[in-house]
Amino acid sequence: MSRSIWSVLTDSQLLAQCEVDTYRASGPGGQKRNKTSSAVRIRHLPSGMIVIAEESRSQHENKAKALKRLRQAFFLKLREPIRAEELSAVSQREALASARSSSGKLDVGRKDVRYWPLVGLVLDVLEATEARVSDTAHTLAISTGNLIGFLESDPKVWEQANQMRSRFGHKPLKPGD
Repeated sequence: MSRSIWSVLTDSQLLAQCEVDTYRASGPGGQKRNKTSSAVRIRHLPSGMIVIAEESRSQHENKAKALKRLRQAFFLKLREPIRAEELSAVSQREALASARSSSGKLDVGRKDVRYWPLVGLVLDVLEATEARVSDTAHTLAISTGNLIGFLESDPKVWEQANQMRSRFGHKPLKPGD
């Protein structure tokens, strides 16, 4: 199984693949903070990913937040390889086509349901091009400025892109590059 399958599972299907722990969170929060075991840790057994949510006093809210974070982690950390011969067709993929504005730029906000799948695709292409920004932008049929702006839209996405660049021996991107 892979990201493309795990990310579309229902909450109950995804939870069936996980170990869920509840515990008492420490830290600030007032009188009732430590009286219930409301913090949630989810360990996705097939991928080994672990996410936590402990900001709410409701265990149900924390579980929902943790599942959302797990889905985001799939797109951030799991790469789906794109072969060299497939790169030329990437710009035609629906996930990318539906995220373009009328001017051809990637224009998807972080709260849009298309955002995280698009992050996964952009990072997959970045991996396939050995983290070369100009090649990635060319493959996605966008400008390098638009690509950098998209990568900057979330600190975790920016961090993943720079980790990937480091792995391929490139200098880290600087904001506004």
